[in-house]
Amino acid sequence: MPTLPWTAPHTPPPGTEVHVFASRFQTRTLWGALRFLARTPAVWRQVGRAPGAYGATLRAQPLRRTFWTLSAWESADALHAFARSGAHRPTSRALAAEMHDVAFATWSTSADELPVRWEEAVRQLT
Repeated sequence: MPTLPWTAPHTPPPGTEVHVFASRFQTRTLWGALRFLARTPAVWRQVGRAPGAYGATLRAQPLRRTFWTLSAWESADALHAFARSGAHRPTSRALAAEMHDVAFATWSTSADELPVRWEEAVRQLT
């Protein structure tokens, strides 16, 4: 699966501060990676409808069992509401036991900096 392009369901006003979230997941097994991929479309659709979502992208290396997410939100509350609802909640719970190495990062940036670059996400995650 190639990197999914930055999808921007809502556009923030210029100059607005946005909440950015990045994650890196590595599954324990190839089967776990396949389960992650199978659940991705439903979560991706949820991002497209999520209140407060300013953009998201996904990078996948399934044969390496590694996945990255990168998203921008109106606020930390909007991100948390997304994570606790829709397809994301049961997906994250169902895949939790499959995860081997997980990293998260959050930071703020200006809406003028969207879409966030992958290089910045990798820097924040290391």
